[in-house]
Amino acid sequence: MKKKISLIVSLSVTLLLSACWDVNEPQKMYYILGIGIDFKDDQYEVFMQIIDFATIAKSEQLNPTSTQAEVGRAKGKTMEEAFFKLYRSIDQKVFWGHMTFFILSEEAMESEHAVPIIDSFLRHRETRYQIWTYCTQDPIEEILLITPIIKKSLTASKLSNPLNLGAQESFIQPINLRNLIIELNEPSHEVSIPLVTINKKWRTTDQSYEETALTGVGVLSKDGFKGFIKDDAIRGMQWMQKKKSRGEITFKIKSSKRDYLTVDLEKISLDVKPIVKNNHVKFEIAVTFNATVNGFKGKVTSGEIRKNIIEEVKKEIKTSYEEGLKLDVDIYRLSEQLYRENVKVWKNLESDGKIPLTEDSISKIDIHVNKVNPGRKNFSETIEE
Repeated sequence: MKKKISLIVSLSVTLLLSACWDVNEPQKMYYILGIGIDFKDDQYEVFMQIIDFATIAKSEQLNPTSTQAEVGRAKGKTMEEAFFKLYRSIDQKVFWGHMTFFILSEEAMESEHAVPIIDSFLRHRETRYQIWTYCTQDPIEEILLITPIIKKSLTASKLSNPLNLGAQESFIQPINLRNLIIELNEPSHEVSIPLVTINKKWRTTDQSYEETALTGVGVLSKDGFKGFIKDDAIRGMQWMQKKKSRGEITFKIKSSKRDYLTVDLEKISLDVKPIVKNNHVKFEIAVTFNATVNGFKGKVTSGEIRKNIIEEVKKEIKTSYEEGLKLDVDIYRLSEQLYRENVKVWKNLESDGKIPLTEDSISKIDIHVNKVNPGRKNFSETIEE
């Protein structure tokens, strides 16, 4: 009798247990990978990139005929209105938890809505602080429709996973929402957002392919958009990153009339020191590199290579700094360096988080080449003429 009562009680309790009634089946949802935001004629235009995880899960290299993503677009007086217009045109629930990046157009950056746009993504309960942030002067829809070369998965693209680029070259430092907020909230209240462009440097036997490239930065402050710095004008920024960076410089060999040399540089340390005298501040910069020479023509010495590296890196650091000054931008965040080192002086000098900077504010740039590696052999040609 007791066993029967226990069985009845157990069954009754089982019936009271809740099930996963509110769980959505994965195959019955759409997954957002990237979002683009434009602003024209006092209206938001949003672009939603939806990917097919069913094909991505099969292989990193996909069937050439498969569709990796579809891009929807809609306009609205607010971003939310535009998104709801897109919701009405699709068949399944949209899941935001896999969103990895968003792109702001030049018009969106220039409008007063740029910071509120970023704030909107932070408030959405399904998005994360690790979302990568970009800006562009090219059509957003075209960027979102580009697939990686050799038909690799979109989840392996440079926009979805920009850290993969750093192993070979760290020309432009990627930034996610978390670091973007930190840089806007701390002196100098400016953030450099990577600039995405479209180029056609790849092709098969029958057609050319478009690919994305990071070619500069757009500088956004809490008060508005400052402008773009790109191509050769921004090259110095890679040597002033806090993290280790890798890149190249090319210079003419002075002992030759027409031969050039490209050297791989690995930045292994950076020190920015504010020097305060009579309530004025200047900055001394020290950067240390390892260099690798992969190929050259003619004879060249390690001393000549060192000298050219020092000259070229100094020139690039100065050029990017001066380009920032033209836009009233503290491109190397020198204001933050003083804030960290001497907050009392910073308070006396700052205006809205920034200290006044001139071309002479960087008083010294010390470039040290720790070692020059000639590769497998020595500083002479492998094949002699």
